[in-house]
Amino acid sequence: MSFVILAAALLLVLMTPGAMALRRHQLRRALGTFDASISTVSGRWTMGVCRYAEADLEFLRLFSVSPVPARRFLRSSLELRGWREPNEGEVSRVQPGSVIVSLLYGDEELLLAMDYGSYTGLSSWIEAGPVVGVGTWR
Repeated sequence: MSFVILAAALLLVLMTPGAMALRRHQLRRALGTFDASISTVSGRWTMGVCRYAEADLEFLRLFSVSPVPARRFLRSSLELRGWREPNEGEVSRVQPGSVIVSLLYGDEELLLAMDYGSYTGLSSWIEAGPVVGVGTWR
């Protein structure tokens, strides 16, 4: 009996990285996704994949098997502040070749690290969105 439990636990431990890799592969194949790392005021960086939804920008953690986004940002509440190169303390925490994008979401300041091509797509997506209180966006 203990052998069965031990074998099941070992199988679970071995399958989890494979499930995470498969999930990331499927996310990256979908249109409207890009690799990014996110940092909030705490300064801790979390790697993941961002996905454009109709009215939201969704952030899914890289090391997770959950299909549910860890964070959602309402498109009309995102304000793009600009981009910069990573500083010395950030270079080792973000992917090589990334730029740091500063966003304001309500009263919360967010930093997203992504490649420059993804930044241009994000800025276009935000700017093409609806103006709050004006018309209906479809």
